[in-house]
Amino acid sequence: MAQPLVKKDDDRDDEAEYSPFLGIEKGAVLQEARVFNDPQLDARRCSQVITKLLYLLNQGETFTKTEATEVFFSVTKLFQSRDLGLRRMVYLIIKELSPSADEVIIVTSSLMKDMNSKTDMYRANAIRVLCRITDGTLLTQIERYLKQAIVDKNPVVASAALVSGIHILQTNPEIVKRWSNEVQEAVQSRAALVQFHALALLHQIRQNDRLAVSKLVTSLTRGNVRSPLAQCLLVRYTSQVIRESGNNTQSGDRPFYDYLESCLRHKSEMVIFEAARAITELNGVTSRELTPAITVLQLFLSSSKPVLRFAAVRTLNKVAMTHPMAVTNCNIDMESLISDQNRSIATLAITTLLKTGNESSVDRLMKQITNFMSDIADEFKIVVVEAIRSLCLKFPLKYRSLMNFLSNILREEGGFDYKKAIVDSIVILIRDIPDAKESGLLHLCEFIEDCEFTYLSTQILHFLGVEGPKTSDPSKYIRYIYNRVHLENATVRASAVSTLAKFGAAVDALKPRIFVLLRRCLFDSDDEVRDRATLYLNTLGGDGSVVETDKDVKDFLFGSFVIPLVNLETSLKNYEPSEEAFDIDSVPREVKSQPLAEKKAPGKKPTGLGAPPSGPPSTADAYERLLLSIPEFANFGKLFKSSEPVELTEAETEYAVNVVKHIFDRHVVFQYNCTNTIPEQLLEDVIVIVDASEAEEFSEVFSKPLRSLPYDSPGQTFVAFEKPEGLPIAGKFSNVLKFIVKEVDPTTGETEDDGVEDEYQLEDLEVVTADYILKVGVSNFRSAWESMGPDCERVDEYGLGPRENLAEAVNTVINLLGMQPCEGTEVVPPNSRSHTCLLSGVFIGNVKVLVRLSFGLDGPKDVAMKLAVRSEDETVSDTIHEIVASG
Repeated sequence: MAQPLVKKDDDRDDEAEYSPFLGIEKGAVLQEARVFNDPQLDARRCSQVITKLLYLLNQGETFTKTEATEVFFSVTKLFQSRDLGLRRMVYLIIKELSPSADEVIIVTSSLMKDMNSKTDMYRANAIRVLCRITDGTLLTQIERYLKQAIVDKNPVVASAALVSGIHILQTNPEIVKRWSNEVQEAVQSRAALVQFHALALLHQIRQNDRLAVSKLVTSLTRGNVRSPLAQCLLVRYTSQVIRESGNNTQSGDRPFYDYLESCLRHKSEMVIFEAARAITELNGVTSRELTPAITVLQLFLSSSKPVLRFAAVRTLNKVAMTHPMAVTNCNIDMESLISDQNRSIATLAITTLLKTGNESSVDRLMKQITNFMSDIADEFKIVVVEAIRSLCLKFPLKYRSLMNFLSNILREEGGFDYKKAIVDSIVILIRDIPDAKESGLLHLCEFIEDCEFTYLSTQILHFLGVEGPKTSDPSKYIRYIYNRVHLENATVRASAVSTLAKFGAAVDALKPRIFVLLRRCLFDSDDEVRDRATLYLNTLGGDGSVVETDKDVKDFLFGSFVIPLVNLETSLKNYEPSEEAFDIDSVPREVKSQPLAEKKAPGKKPTGLGAPPSGPPSTADAYERLLLSIPEFANFGKLFKSSEPVELTEAETEYAVNVVKHIFDRHVVFQYNCTNTIPEQLLEDVIVIVDASEAEEFSEVFSKPLRSLPYDSPGQTFVAFEKPEGLPIAGKFSNVLKFIVKEVDPTTGETEDDGVEDEYQLEDLEVVTADYILKVGVSNFRSAWESMGPDCERVDEYGLGPRENLAEAVNTVINLLGMQPCEGTEVVPPNSRSHTCLLSGVFIGNVKVLVRLSFGLDGPKDVAMKLAVRSEDETVSDTIHEIVASG
């Protein structure tokens, strides 16, 4: 019996060829829809046509207003059929077509008739459809029927009414809030789904009233909630109340903790797991509180159901990050999961063991992992490698076995990301564990003998050049490096030449051998390799004499190159050959930012504010290097975000100024990029005087003037402010550009000695809350949203007023929040009346934030928006809502 199943799995890719929907077209299906008008209805054929229409709609096919109306009116004629299957299809197509308000009246009477039918299936589906397609006016007319349906004896009907209530609550909350008594009664229902849906609706009705939610949880935790699904909901609501109430200051006991612990003894596995997860995620959870939850999760580890094993090991993996000792009792069970058929479970078990294992268990773990690594994909291998790196830093005495393991898997087959993760791990271990240096460098040398990735070869050669000369016997690495000159591509050969030069500069005894090898490189086929060999021979003194290397030469070879390459290139282009040699010290050290007003060709129109800059792209790395080069900013910590340049002057004015806002944890630095557009003037001692009277929580701590600003040569001046740590403080700043003007003779280029002080008023500058949000995308928004959980979720609705179209509203909100659109949801299909946009980002303090925006047209032009925010901190979720409310 096993063979056919395997064959079916193997041929799964071919099943699409036999899809009943293959090749269907909208026009042909609309022609088939005429069957709805036949006097003698064929229920089977009508159902097939509706199925095709539903398929087209769900594949994103758009129907014109005329087409949708014609199909809708044809479908209404199918109410005369008594066929149950066809009637269900009719309900589905009416919901999907979403008819306009004028058309609803046509079908309302039929649906209301079905809602009072004796057939329960008709009643339940009619309720769902009516609530989906009707507005608030009609809802008030059928409210009495909906209330009755909530307490109906048939659970299908009651569930339909409750689920409809959850949907209506988003658009007409005042109607649903009047059903509290009926919903409260439904919570006591014996039907599992009815109780589940009733509890969900009751919580949503009361969710904005913290006291009411607390009372609801209190009454239900003492009562008898039979439905496992409802019990899971109740556990989540209880966790929410515990977080909001905090610890009892008198006894130190958490409210409702006893209830969560009692759920660990529930007969349903989903309730047990939900309660265990809730306990592990409590703020400030203690080892005593964790113990019962860890015990039940340990039992799940040996379950026969893969989903339970996965859920348990995933939860324990998270617990191990904060309470590794609490998880150690589960290590024996998790070791058995290393050989689990589900590779996700095995990977989580491995990484958890690596976090919780002790020094004595490292060798045993390495033996088990060795067999395991060949069976998993690269993405799982990377997770294991990173966990091993952390373990080695935790137990540095075990570096030999861990380093040997890393070197062994480095020789095996694998992709670039996997090999890079291993190389990065070995490099970090060499830097942090001195005893591991020599063995680690030899492992890397052996790897580059057969490395297929140019990037990794050059990275390792560079690292060898820095660390190799510091070892006890540097000469043993020369062979590996010189082999690269003969056997690799030009990029690696050039890198090898640079590495050889570093050995020659650092180890005087090796210089004669290095000179011989470098002279051989002078005949290489690649000009870059030849040029480097020539440069290093001359720099090191290639006349054959062995002398101690100058400090300047060592600084040149081993020091960081602080001069921006684009500045060096510009200076070399402008250099005119003369008796005076080119002076590298004359090259500006500061990164030239994009000038606001570029030098425009005569007769051409200005390219406007959105024109591409002539300078280099302003990347975060370039900004960070620039700020680190200024000593006063070095102690500000890690740069969190740099904004896009904000214009402070109009186009074609005498002076062009824009500003970049650099956000740190406790500071904000304004980088004013200035351009002098008057050829007859030289500006000196340029500085921006900033008035922060409308930004009271900011205090100026430093300003860096610009010594000289020649014509059309961009320069920067900086002003730094201190602010409360980690808080998204907003403020408004007024700016005045002050400088000394000196006249320049346009014919000779000479500058007058005397200057005149002058000032120029700039536009005001604002720091807004969105400046503290970094654009960071997620590959799978749904997964990230679900893993974030609803604990810190905040949902509200906003009216955005009249807009030209939905696209304008979407772009406005995206720009207001300054977050990264995900999965292409920033694009609004034409003529859409509703749209969902997904955004992600990181708030200052490295708090991840996810936003789900649901837009809809409320009337001809008015746009309504529902904003749902999930983050790792509820105050951040509230802040996002405040940005939208104030924007």
